[in-house]
Amino acid sequence: MEKSKVVVIGNGMVGYKFCEKAVSSSLRSQLEIVVFGEEPRPAYDRVHLSSYFGEKTLEELTMAPLSWYEENDIKIHLGDPVLELDKNNKKVTSHRGVVESYDYLVFATGSGAFVPPIKGVELDGVFVYRTIEDLDMMKSHAKKAKTGVVIGGGLLGLEAAKALLDLGVSDAHVVEFAPRLMPRQIDAAGSGVLESKLAELGIKVHANKNTETFLGDDTVSGLKFYDGETLNAEMVVISAGIKPRDELAKAAELKTGLRGGIEVNEAMETSQEDIFAIGECALYEGMIYGLVAPGYEMAEVALNSIAKKIINDVVSKRSEFTGFDMSTKLKLIGVDVASFGNAFAEAPDCKTITFEDRAKGIYKRVNVSNDGKELLGGILIGDAEQYNMLLQTVNSKLPIPENAEELILGSRGGEDEGAGIMAISDFALICSCEAVTKGDILEEVEKGCSTLDGLKKATKACTGCGGCTPMVKDLLNAGLAAQGVFVRNVICEHFDHTRQEILSLTKMKSLKTYDEVLDKLGTGDGCETCKPAVASILASLWGENVLEKGRATAQDSNDRFLANIQRGGTYSVVPRIPAGEITPDKLIVIGQVAKKYGLYTKITGGQRIDMFGAHVSDLPNIWEELIDAGFETGQAYGKSLRTVKSCVGTTWCRYGVQDAVSFAIEVENRYKGLRSPHKLKGGVSGCVRECAEAKGKDFGIIATEIGWNLYVGGNGGATPRHAELLATDLSDERCIQLIDRFLMFYIQTAEPLQRTAAWMDKMEGGLDYLKTVIMDDVLGICKELDEGMQKLVENYKCEWTEAVNNPEIRKQFAHFVNAPEEKDPTVELVPFREQVKAKDWN
Repeated sequence: MEKSKVVVIGNGMVGYKFCEKAVSSSLRSQLEIVVFGEEPRPAYDRVHLSSYFGEKTLEELTMAPLSWYEENDIKIHLGDPVLELDKNNKKVTSHRGVVESYDYLVFATGSGAFVPPIKGVELDGVFVYRTIEDLDMMKSHAKKAKTGVVIGGGLLGLEAAKALLDLGVSDAHVVEFAPRLMPRQIDAAGSGVLESKLAELGIKVHANKNTETFLGDDTVSGLKFYDGETLNAEMVVISAGIKPRDELAKAAELKTGLRGGIEVNEAMETSQEDIFAIGECALYEGMIYGLVAPGYEMAEVALNSIAKKIINDVVSKRSEFTGFDMSTKLKLIGVDVASFGNAFAEAPDCKTITFEDRAKGIYKRVNVSNDGKELLGGILIGDAEQYNMLLQTVNSKLPIPENAEELILGSRGGEDEGAGIMAISDFALICSCEAVTKGDILEEVEKGCSTLDGLKKATKACTGCGGCTPMVKDLLNAGLAAQGVFVRNVICEHFDHTRQEILSLTKMKSLKTYDEVLDKLGTGDGCETCKPAVASILASLWGENVLEKGRATAQDSNDRFLANIQRGGTYSVVPRIPAGEITPDKLIVIGQVAKKYGLYTKITGGQRIDMFGAHVSDLPNIWEELIDAGFETGQAYGKSLRTVKSCVGTTWCRYGVQDAVSFAIEVENRYKGLRSPHKLKGGVSGCVRECAEAKGKDFGIIATEIGWNLYVGGNGGATPRHAELLATDLSDERCIQLIDRFLMFYIQTAEPLQRTAAWMDKMEGGLDYLKTVIMDDVLGICKELDEGMQKLVENYKCEWTEAVNNPEIRKQFAHFVNAPEEKDPTVELVPFREQVKAKDWN
């Protein structure tokens, strides 16, 4: 049987996806596929293009190597765009004179950067942000530019702003024509929060500005706006939107839209029935879809349409394109930004509930129907953990809580998450990148798939942006549970054990290093998921130095140097200051050290002093001076106790009824160095006025006239939760005993990276059950919990002190092994609000 020849014009992400779907379909044996690509390289991941600046290589971004096309008998012409289409004789001619006939033609030409009509756009130093070549030219020019401007405050513009930061441009600006950032995705309040986050990074936003001219002779030196104002710039990146690449289609007299785009129907057919268009060049019902996910769905629909013509049948589930939900979740410059459903609905058509925490850069908005029964849409900035479930709640019209604010603030009942996700329609789109529905996932589970890796291979879910992974995991667990399969929450593919099982077995077998745990309990070489989890278990069990006995490589990146890594590759130094009480002499030492090593200093919200900008090779010397002054590590880098915040209590306050400062010092000194599944924070308030905000901490202590009230399970982070009252009017000794037991029980039973608030929410029986365990001793483990904590307290050693005094550990703090005294030459200190700031100019 003679094969049908399909020519694909364009080898971007969507063009590649068409080929991939064709190769894996039952139609493959009946197709001859030829691809023309304009760029000199095979398709690469344009969604994560900014990661080309340091995080990923071109090879890692490439969707498939040239060998893949060869192995699948796909003829590919790279760096050779099609210049002529003869639709009557069904053939195309390329730039290099290659002529190919076709039975079916697929336009996947994508889009180009929209460049506004600004005078001087041809100047050197003006770039668009679209291809690898663009990024290479930006890299080269940025070496001699300190001031950079991005034209466009949308998704692509903010990605370009991140690129400027990654390139070491010290003075970055974003110019937006609209009155706010990302006007199509977020509202004015959300834009304000996002703008404040950008300001923290040193990016200045100029909204409501229209650029008239780029200034300069041969190289750009600035911008002039229509209002007469000017802005200096040694580099400009235009990222003001996209325009569909439809010039070839227009020349061939295919039907196109007034504003561009090749018109298609629901089968992705153009005005010529044997020619199709997919992705950002396709115009469906007046809409250009500027995301990759609808392009992937278009590719599948086009393949089905070709299959119908060849075999009068379809080869996959999606035979029509009927539009696409443009809800989206992204991480822009390290900030979660998401919008879903009708994000801009306003009264009187709905009720709007908002939560805003400008200090933490969090903004959440949900729009609820006036009868309070339906979620219409919303916006999430700074914390988009709830995005997947909120989106499905909108799309599947799921019932919402009676108190609608729980949608963004969380419930207090610890409901079963699986029950909620199973209520979603089987047609609900879970992975938009690969168009995988809930039904697709559960179908694979019913066939016997029982692991996340297995689901990835079977459905390709989670292989795109990865944002759907938490929901896919929940569906997997819920699907297995529905079959009566006991779901074991193993930490990764290298361990067939839960965290709790690994902790128990490690303790029973007295395993002391990651390699020992892997050899005795796991398989393979381990991964970046299980290494930190096991390292945390070892630290929680034995309290030994995390950098000795080869443990360093298993730690989180911050633990490896006992300091938090910051922008530009420098580190922060945070000494412990229990209860915030400090002597004048110690304050002087902090000032002297910061001045000597050029560190940026800041008083934190947790009563400590941060010092930023330390070179890794300077860390031991800095610690040595601080230790000599009586300081010790504050463990700001670890999954451990951070601080026990205190008000002044009876020391100064006229309302205080107990000595909050002394007790906070005692509590902090008891639990300092305690390693746990996640970071821990405590608070001690000297009266019910609660100035230490104890109810927002993992454990909080509030004074009464006759003792202390103990609260547990609070969280003041991205998902605020008040702690719950565990016991009242406690003596100092009883209060500490209950905290001991609470923390040890948490350490032994929580999941990796699970805060105490989430742990309690998911605990069957909640607070009542916790009371029976640590107060009534129904499990008979209280003695073990008491002894376990006491052993850890007795084993405490300051990690900074050990690092300074141990020559082998000290050797690890070097930028270059062969020149340990040399500092990283790419890090430079520049003025920053009358202090200094580390900057990586590389």
